[in-house]
Amino acid sequence: MKRSCVVSFLVILGLLFSLSAFASAEEYTVAMVVKGAGNPFFEACRKGAVEAVAELGNVNFIFQAPDVPTAEGQIAMIDALIAQQVDAITVSANDPDALVPVLRKAMSRGIKVVAFDSAVAPAGRDLFLNQCDMEQVGRIQVQLLAEMIDYTGEIAVLSAASTMANQNTWIEWMKEELKLPKYENMKLVSVVYGDDLREKSYNEAIGLFRSYPNLKGIIAPTTVGIAAAGRAIEDQGLSGKVALTGLGLPSEMAEYIRNGTCAAMALWNPIDLGYVSTYMAYALLTGASKGDLGDVIDCGRMGQMEITQAADGGKEIVLGAPFVFDASNIDDWYQVY
Repeated sequence: MKRSCVVSFLVILGLLFSLSAFASAEEYTVAMVVKGAGNPFFEACRKGAVEAVAELGNVNFIFQAPDVPTAEGQIAMIDALIAQQVDAITVSANDPDALVPVLRKAMSRGIKVVAFDSAVAPAGRDLFLNQCDMEQVGRIQVQLLAEMIDYTGEIAVLSAASTMANQNTWIEWMKEELKLPKYENMKLVSVVYGDDLREKSYNEAIGLFRSYPNLKGIIAPTTVGIAAAGRAIEDQGLSGKVALTGLGLPSEMAEYIRNGTCAAMALWNPIDLGYVSTYMAYALLTGASKGDLGDVIDCGRMGQMEITQAADGGKEIVLGAPFVFDASNIDDWYQVY
């Protein structure tokens, strides 16, 4: 009888170990949906996600981007991913509200949703990976430009699309910064939108030069826009006459920084955005985190990262502070991303 009990116990124990091994070996599919195709910023995000997937070992990765950066394009892709029964979606939203219904549909099917870079409204996500504090990002761009133009003159903003939540929030903080007394001789004359398309952004910059012949500087809080503005400034022979700053990729902006067309700019590491958002999705899938406030998620080489309250009422993880690139450090970064 005792021997029979021991054998039964060992059989049960063996089954438990087998089930445990099976569970740990379960494979997941994580799909990343970004704003638009051909954007080097999101190619860098993709690189980070692929790095995370290689480390995790049991994740299949899908990368998708609409040809034109619209909410409609993203909605169609997300619907298709739901039909494919992916396990998680990470998304940089072209519109914070328009994507909510399709993402709620995904969540109702058990799909985990992590927004990154540009948030979807809280109702359409489990978590948001915020690249850094929105206020810091907005204010630092004004501060950089003010130094370049001696706190005097007309300035303009060349943004992405008018529906993009991150750019809109940064612009609001730019306006708040400009209310400070030290900027009393600076005037924001226009905000234009290039829709994160190279040629449209270039043409919008040219339009600013024509509409505002006394323009002293441009802030472009978009990696596509700042590169397009740099090209427009040089093509029009305005280097040294119209200053440029914003958010740019070192790989695309190195020459403009070296020759002074863009004396300084800011950004964070988009590779890390893709990397951490993938780890966040994985933690939700495995149950390592329920996505609750105060939960700490193991994010690989980025360490332990805590879920906090987001300004929009949802939950987020904040990646870090913006980093300033200028002639003193651009050579250290232009081959990284």
